[in-house]
Amino acid sequence: MEEDNFKKIPFGQLGIIVHESCKELGKKIDKYLVQKRKDMLAECSEEYQVEKLQESYIIESEIIRFSNGEGKGHLKETIRGKDIFVIADVGNYSVTYNMFGQENRMSPDDHFQDIKRLISAIAGKARRIHVIMPLLYESRQDKRNSRESLDCAMALQELENLGVENIFTFDAHEPRVQNAIPQTGFESLHSTYQIIKALKRVEEDLNLDLDKDKLMVISPDTGAMNRAIYYAGVLGSDVGLFYKRRDYKKIVNGQNPIVQHEYMGAEVAGKDVLIVDDMIASGGSVFDISKELKKKNARNIFVAVSFTFFTNGIEKMDEYYKKGYIQKLFSTNLTYIPQKFKDSDWFEEVDMSKLIAHLIDTVNYDESVSPLLDATDKIKGIL
Repeated sequence: MEEDNFKKIPFGQLGIIVHESCKELGKKIDKYLVQKRKDMLAECSEEYQVEKLQESYIIESEIIRFSNGEGKGHLKETIRGKDIFVIADVGNYSVTYNMFGQENRMSPDDHFQDIKRLISAIAGKARRIHVIMPLLYESRQDKRNSRESLDCAMALQELENLGVENIFTFDAHEPRVQNAIPQTGFESLHSTYQIIKALKRVEEDLNLDLDKDKLMVISPDTGAMNRAIYYAGVLGSDVGLFYKRRDYKKIVNGQNPIVQHEYMGAEVAGKDVLIVDDMIASGGSVFDISKELKKKNARNIFVAVSFTFFTNGIEKMDEYYKKGYIQKLFSTNLTYIPQKFKDSDWFEEVDMSKLIAHLIDTVNYDESVSPLLDATDKIKGIL
């Protein structure tokens, strides 16, 4: 039986440090947290209340930049004895800073350096430090092939050495990278429930709870197969796979170019198709796959991802939407989304701020996050 609210005692006074890259998401998270604590305190009598309601849990902070590009982290209020959560979006390329009179866009490296600056400014005064990095830094460089760096593992070890107790991310490209920090908490959460909820709300023609035989879940490559199997399992649908045939004699933009996508799976003719993956970078794979599926007479094609970049622009996505290749793209707000994406008819934003607020509240009260890692029952509930 769940503990009564008056028995719940936070590990430490809650404090959130929101990096400039994550301001919009941070405000939403803070709003949910304030309301959640307000509701909780209203349920228990004043004599049992162990904390006071705050108007905001965000700790004022800033990154001060020098004219040559160097910087330092600055906290504007005390954090002594607090349970601190540092939130940053390393994929936000809209943040800029001035260097030698020129405006520079911040790269993932710059954002990660700022995370370390903010942790350094805490100077061991906090009771605990947690880092919430929705897009895991260097997650695409998580394993070594030949003479290569292991950037993701090295970054996690740096955070561990700075005294970070827990690291939370979403849909890590390779969750086994946590083996680099066996003594530090590492959790990779998923956006499956929120995406399926958005699918059900937006697409009335897509009867997820009735027409299971008319829906197929497709994995764009072997790496995303486990994700596709999970979606197919909770939706009660068939699953298919596209295998990427690559030219290993060439390297283009840091990777071996794809020669062709080979499909393996059941017949897709006349069925709605849901392509699921962790991210869209340039979008090339999704475009090729959607074209192939249309050749096989698939009905409507939907794409669901946690992170959307479109590094080469959205012109081709606009084209494929107009041609009817792709019906809708569902993507979370876990990383920066330009306004032109949000304004597009083919884009549907999936808000994840409530889940992150629930995560912070759970960890602050030192409770298990296991219920947040598996949303199977909640998905079955909405279906």
